[in-house]
Amino acid sequence: MMHSDALQDLLEIPVPDHPALVLDGCRRLLGPNLYGPEPGAVGDGLATGFDAGVLLDAWRRHARLLLDALGWTATPIRTRPFDGGGSLFLPAAVDQLFTAAFIVEAAWYYTATELLQLDPIPSDQMVAGLRRIGDAEANPALADLVARAERSGLDRLLDDDALTLGHGAGSQTWQTDSLPASPDWSRLHDIPVALVTGTNGKTTTTRLIAAMGRAAGRISGLSSTEFVRVGDDILDRGDYSGPAGARLLLRDRRLELGVLEVARGGILRRGVPVTRARAAVVTNVAADHLGQYGIITVGELAQVKLAVHRALAPGGLLVLNADDPLVVDAAGAADALKAWFSLDPDNAEIRAARSRNAPCAWLDKGRIMLSDGRSETSLIDIADVPLTLAGAARYNIENVLAAVLAALALDIPNDAISTVLSTFRSDPTDNPGRANEYAVRGARVFVDFAHNPHSIVAVTGALAALPAHRRFVLLGHAGDRSDEEIRALTRGAFRLRPDFVVAVENPKYLRGRPAGEIPALIRQECLDLGLPADRIILADSPSDGARRVIEQLAPGDVALLLVHEGRKEVAALLTDAGCVQNGPEAPNAVAASDSDGLERL
Repeated sequence: MMHSDALQDLLEIPVPDHPALVLDGCRRLLGPNLYGPEPGAVGDGLATGFDAGVLLDAWRRHARLLLDALGWTATPIRTRPFDGGGSLFLPAAVDQLFTAAFIVEAAWYYTATELLQLDPIPSDQMVAGLRRIGDAEANPALADLVARAERSGLDRLLDDDALTLGHGAGSQTWQTDSLPASPDWSRLHDIPVALVTGTNGKTTTTRLIAAMGRAAGRISGLSSTEFVRVGDDILDRGDYSGPAGARLLLRDRRLELGVLEVARGGILRRGVPVTRARAAVVTNVAADHLGQYGIITVGELAQVKLAVHRALAPGGLLVLNADDPLVVDAAGAADALKAWFSLDPDNAEIRAARSRNAPCAWLDKGRIMLSDGRSETSLIDIADVPLTLAGAARYNIENVLAAVLAALALDIPNDAISTVLSTFRSDPTDNPGRANEYAVRGARVFVDFAHNPHSIVAVTGALAALPAHRRFVLLGHAGDRSDEEIRALTRGAFRLRPDFVVAVENPKYLRGRPAGEIPALIRQECLDLGLPADRIILADSPSDGARRVIEQLAPGDVALLLVHEGRKEVAALLTDAGCVQNGPEAPNAVAASDSDGLERL
């Protein structure tokens, strides 16, 4: 078995450098994914001036020829067209994933040379190179252990260097070049694991479920966009919503219950990291990060999110938002036990679930209701759930309902669920960066991480219900958003009906834009929406903008600070201003939650 770095140097495929046909990368998917339940390799091809059907037919044909020449005759080929190109996926054994990726690339090479009418290298030469890679990559001991674990109903975690069988307290990890012939299977077992994905609400829902597990007396942990934590021990900070976070969490042998935040990027780049989760939650789907990895439409994005259903153990619950038409539509193709949640007791999915005694959760006359499929329970009044701002934060009611159903799948008792719902707060200790409230000189200040139109509309809609003398919004964004996305974010913020807008620069996230361009876009959209020019303030950084807001606050004002960069500095400003906040040691909690924005894979 050769290491991955060396494998990449064994064969160089001279893919034509032509703007009409671009291979937008090949990647290994280590777990369940958009294309199926098994690992494999996928490539995304971009085509200009070529029909996607013609492109995929040729790519499939050349892949089949290579597979048959290599003896992979039983390997299926899956393709997916998208606007401007298509993707090709090959399932493969866990010790042949690099080889599969090279086959995808080689098939693209022959497709491109055919369509561009170029002379290709001889196929026997290419096949010989692919065979060398397959022989060098082969690790029969790895493939055998993974197959035996699957037959035993045991999960596995895999990366380039290590294999883990089981989860947490029931896990054991070995280097892939020194695997045991026969591990002690009696020591290995899975623990309850939940997956949480969706466009918005992932982190809050993940934190809620982990808190419920802890309230039930279990050593709970989570991986998220902020950190990886087991019990009270934070293992590392940063964006760990990908497979690296799952591995870091589930390889900790203290862990008895795990909750994984699963981002779109991780699913598309590496697949879902586990195969036997007890629950998989899809909070919602909205337009975000479109145009990457062949995901062009929001409907295609919904299919990506729903891929988590392929990572469920038999009998696991797929927890779905019945109020989101995109989720409802995409769920039709998911072969899993579905548990729906809704803010409406008359929602069609809720009515159907209750009629057939299926698990579901809903809001009814201000109370959180839960059906476990046998009986229905009124858990708590939303007036007693601090996270919902007495019911104004409808998006957090959805997160609560999702967490309740996931907790049901994890065998967390109702009393532990209710305890968490009555005590978990939107403060910098329980839920840093999510509508954290401060009181400053009689004004209410909320600090939030909302970063797309869907989440900004949700937060501003909730805060718009609060009485206010004047309303302030601080707003900025990263430079990799389009002009229209920046304008849409600004329009979302106007749901708060702001009297003043502070447009801020995020200096660390210019991402190719000239300094000042994003604040100028925000300013112009504010003017177009009717805000007077003297009510728009430009600031050089989030901390500079927060200082300007704080200086102007008076009793009865409400301010929303949408802060993505520099939360540590903003927290310090609020502390220096004599703020009063919910939760102990909040400034440290906010500061610690700052991330470098790099997702760990």
